[in-house]
Amino acid sequence: MVAFSVKNKVALVTGGVAGIGLGIAKELLKKGAKGVVLADINKKLAGKALQEIEETFGKNKAIYVETDVRSIEQFEEAFQKTLESFQHVDILVNNAGILDDSRWNDEVDINVKGTINGILLGFEKYLPTSRSGKQAVILNLSSTAGVKAFSNIPIYSSTKFAIHGMTLGWGDKVHYERTKVKVIAICPGPTQTNLLATMSGKNLGTPYEEQLAPNNSDLKTQTVEQCAAATLPVIELAETGTVWVIEGGEPPYQFILPDRFKLTEKIYVSNK
Repeated sequence: MVAFSVKNKVALVTGGVAGIGLGIAKELLKKGAKGVVLADINKKLAGKALQEIEETFGKNKAIYVETDVRSIEQFEEAFQKTLESFQHVDILVNNAGILDDSRWNDEVDINVKGTINGILLGFEKYLPTSRSGKQAVILNLSSTAGVKAFSNIPIYSSTKFAIHGMTLGWGDKVHYERTKVKVIAICPGPTQTNLLATMSGKNLGTPYEEQLAPNNSDLKTQTVEQCAAATLPVIELAETGTVWVIEGGEPPYQFILPDRFKLTEKIYVSNK
């Protein structure tokens, strides 16, 4: 599979006005992207994000589109606005998500349904026909909670495991051959964002809150900038259907599920 260059490419980034989404958008521009579209529901932060991008990269490098990823109609409008402004779209970053098990209906809708909406639109409609080069990329945001369950936030972990599964399924090389769209995922560890800072209380109650400290005691944090910088080589070099952990400010490393047909030791249920 040939490498993908972000130079002169256009990216649609959901949840793009703050945190990891904005960090990735800025990193794409730093590496020569033509433009970025920040698709987000937070209009208050949009102006600040656009100002930061203009001050660093110049005018006409970014637009904001108010987008609730739960609505496939709004998501499609974001794609259409991208084409109106930049004529093509090459990268979809499915970043929008929340961490709040106490609002688990919203959490599932945003994290799972929102990502599915993006993949369906990007993979089956816009990226195969409206890209500028020979291939396009969908980057899904899973989490280290999507490769190891966290007992304090089991519903959030489930949504991130779902994104992991989507990436493996849609990232199969059979699908790449028909679309020339790579589907890959990153699994950021704890990153210094508002989501991390406000974890306390966003669970199903006292028994879950008591597991917050034990689940996070050995985890190393990283800055948004470290996470975003580590994401770029994944976008450009990773093969479709691969999943990459980015944690502690270290380079990304691939997470590979074991092949059940190649297990050398099977553990069977026993009453002993």
